[in-house]
Amino acid sequence: MLNPTNKRHKSNKGWLVEHVHDPYVQKAKIDGYRSRAAYKLIEIDDKDKLFKSGMIVVDLGAAPGSWCQVAAKRVDVANAKKPGRVIAIDLLEMQGLTGVEFIQGDFTDDAMLARLESMLNGAKVDVVLSDMLPNMTGVSTIDGPRAIGLCEIAADFAMNHLKPEGKFLTKAYQGPGYQEFFNQLKTQFKTVHTRKPDASRDRSAEIFLLCSRSK
Repeated sequence: MLNPTNKRHKSNKGWLVEHVHDPYVQKAKIDGYRSRAAYKLIEIDDKDKLFKSGMIVVDLGAAPGSWCQVAAKRVDVANAKKPGRVIAIDLLEMQGLTGVEFIQGDFTDDAMLARLESMLNGAKVDVVLSDMLPNMTGVSTIDGPRAIGLCEIAADFAMNHLKPEGKFLTKAYQGPGYQEFFNQLKTQFKTVHTRKPDASRDRSAEIFLLCSRSK
């Protein structure tokens, strides 16, 4: 019988080797992005044109900040005449980024949500991004519903704060509860499209759902 500890150790070692040699990891280091996840958002934006200069973006589950880096550049937060805004929140600490307003706290906490809403000061949002994940246990019957639960909360936030033409992009996992969530989104938004960027590993069950309030 295999020792579970040794098996886990070998698995972790294999993941580390793969990660170090991952072309997107290497490219992120060269390009100055905080994680390879930046290229997932870049590919989706190149295809679907989420961002424009001067937009307001809210990034839920933002740490370590690679999506913020992409969004800040593409909505032009440094524009002196009409700067865009990127407001980010995460339970984890995130190193500061120029032009990004960050809240460290639990998005599901009413006090943190109120703080985020106060920063918006009544302004409607152009794009809501959600890359939130719960602490994963490795048990799909537990992790799947918990991840979908966060997606549902993010979708509710988007419905309440997006402009009429606004867009909502969320990461989800194809597993327990996914189809029900997908069907729910179709009742909330005019269009719902699935996206699987090249930077998303083939074996990963993650899928990105892009939703729009207008056609």
